[in-house]
Amino acid sequence: MSKADYPYPDDEFDAPPDPTSPRGVHRAPRSAWSRWWPFLVIPVIAVAVAYGAVTYVSRGNDAPAAPGANEDTTTSAAPTKSTTGKPTDSESDEASAEPTETEDAPEANLSAPVVVYNAAGIQGLAATAAGKVEAAGFTNVTADNFGGTAPATSTVFYATDADKATADLVASSLGLTTVVLDAAQAADGISVVLTQALPS
Repeated sequence: MSKADYPYPDDEFDAPPDPTSPRGVHRAPRSAWSRWWPFLVIPVIAVAVAYGAVTYVSRGNDAPAAPGANEDTTTSAAPTKSTTGKPTDSESDEASAEPTETEDAPEANLSAPVVVYNAAGIQGLAATAAGKVEAAGFTNVTADNFGGTAPATSTVFYATDADKATADLVASSLGLTTVVLDAAQAADGISVVLTQALPS
């Protein structure tokens, strides 16, 4: 049947479509920004996440240690005072370890009489020794020959315990090491019996 023989009037379906109007499902063309922004945002997010992770880990390593974990041994070993005012055990130990005050050692009496005897038969030995004793500061020194039983070695004799420091000083001035408490040999002061030459 031709269109001329069509008995019905034209309606909207018989009108030819506008060639310029869209047909079917229509989407506007996408812009370049809408296609590329995901590729730009993802690296930024990845960098931000990595920075946050590094910051968190480094902050965890710098955290202060628990009290007492890394205390210096010298600090922990330091004595502490008791709140009651009484000394602690460590303070008591330190106090007992401190040397106690001792009486002053007796000083040598430089005015004590000192007799130097020559029992070695070496001429001038007693006089030489007497000169060394005087050089040490003694003011009452004499030299003489020994007449009696000589000791086995050169000896410094002293009469009392109070004369020990004086006898030690006489012995050191002559280089002697034998110092004997003997009132009979020492007489009223210090006696030195030389049985051999003085140490050089």
